[in-house]
Amino acid sequence: MTSSSSSAVLVALLLVPLVGAIVVAALRGNDRLAKLVALGISIVEFALAIVSWAAYDAGGARLQQAFSMDWIPSFGVHLSFGVDGIALVMIAVIALLVPLVIGSSWLEKLPEGRSAGGFLGLILVEQALTIGVFAATDVFVFYVLFEIMLIPMYFLIGSYGGANRQYAAVKFFLYSFLGGMIMLASVIALYVQAGNALGKGTFDWATLVTVVHHAPLSTQIWLFLGFFAAFAIKAPLVPLHTWLPDAAAEAPIGVAVLIVGVLDKVGTFGFLRYCLPMFPDASRKLAPLVLVLAAAGVLYGSLLATGQRDMKRFIAYVSIAHFGFIALGIFSFSSQAMTGSVSYMINHSISTGMLIIVIGMVIARGGSTRIADYGGMAKLTPLLAGLFLLAGLSSLSLPGTNSFISEFLVLIGSYPNAPVYTIIATVGMILAALYILWLYQRVFTGPVRGDALMQFDGPGATIAPETGARRAIRDLTGREIGVLVPLVVLVIGLGLYPKPVLDVVTPTVNATMTSVGVGDPVTVQEGH
Repeated sequence: MTSSSSSAVLVALLLVPLVGAIVVAALRGNDRLAKLVALGISIVEFALAIVSWAAYDAGGARLQQAFSMDWIPSFGVHLSFGVDGIALVMIAVIALLVPLVIGSSWLEKLPEGRSAGGFLGLILVEQALTIGVFAATDVFVFYVLFEIMLIPMYFLIGSYGGANRQYAAVKFFLYSFLGGMIMLASVIALYVQAGNALGKGTFDWATLVTVVHHAPLSTQIWLFLGFFAAFAIKAPLVPLHTWLPDAAAEAPIGVAVLIVGVLDKVGTFGFLRYCLPMFPDASRKLAPLVLVLAAAGVLYGSLLATGQRDMKRFIAYVSIAHFGFIALGIFSFSSQAMTGSVSYMINHSISTGMLIIVIGMVIARGGSTRIADYGGMAKLTPLLAGLFLLAGLSSLSLPGTNSFISEFLVLIGSYPNAPVYTIIATVGMILAALYILWLYQRVFTGPVRGDALMQFDGPGATIAPETGARRAIRDLTGREIGVLVPLVVLVIGLGLYPKPVLDVVTPTVNATMTSVGVGDPVTVQEGH
């Protein structure tokens, strides 16, 4: 594929969901047609992501499929986009998850007065903006998209969520907007720094990496902290995480998949794209602080997950623990650990996305998010129970599942540079087995019990004499199986053969390591 045609694919990836959102939003009077059109657009977007992946040369330049045009020439702002290995895999993840989200939300009961067209239109807008964030190569454009992407997510939570949706939406928006405002100060300072060095300000990412790379340590630290605050909130790292449990608990299931599976990754992506290459001296200087936050997040998230009574909040705390692992791998400065963190970003999206979708299917049957309202559900829905268990085992990184290689690379790569924090993180692995299996035991094993399963389902419901449960609870439907099959294939396929992903991300990781000016501990020792 030629350079111009590959650039056209990236432009299409950005524009197709936006155009689709307009079409879907115009179909508010016909929910079924809106769903079909949205699903078709999301499948086209996934096909474009496959084409983009096929066109990417892992051994080529860091930024490929580049596209640029003037936007605000007087300030050196360009609508510039391109992908490296990390951006490419994250774009592929969101392109995969959106059609699955639409499929899993097919029978979602929306609040009174809300239409499927509005709901799905906002999801497509969020998809386009998130892809733009991953692909932006102009820092100002990145900042603008970073802030604008809050708007559709605010409405998705606040207009379509649970009973406390307004509180959760406002909290999500204020946390993220505050982080963005802090980052804006650093973005402006970058422009001034470039103007002082070059005689003309610029927001071009590659140019700024070269310019700021040589700035004094004190300058780098202040600029680093501005970006880091925004990304740490988004990631989310403890103690800046408190918006996530509320947002995940109140958001519709499909929206929760996007929050935990994609939106959070903007934070860890920002560490890799902006914090490390632009501010290498500050990154090395402040790494011990980030490692403390990472280790604290692993333990904190794991411990609180074990005590949750709500399934959706449970997922939020599990994710907080996983993001601690990702940050540990990034800031321990080894290629193995950093590669593990990037693959963890992908595999966490797959595993946790599947777990949230399956939990949504449980909630759709019982009408409750409370763990105590369920029990013995495997007797009624054995296939659902089996896929729930598979998603859980993937989340706890069982060997043979997709997450195992990611966690293994993070731990083996981070130990030489950060042994104490790595040992602390291994405790999180033990707790992961505890909280995942505990949840499965409570919901699916033993006799059928719990208010969600032992209720009548309208005048025509009957009670099954062999279980005492209502007959209306049934196992997975064909639509639900179709949603879960791609995730099952990825959980097992990437667990047995992760090479396609690792081959794409490793060159970008190596380029990031070179930008930071660090090498693997073993390599350094051999050099001596």
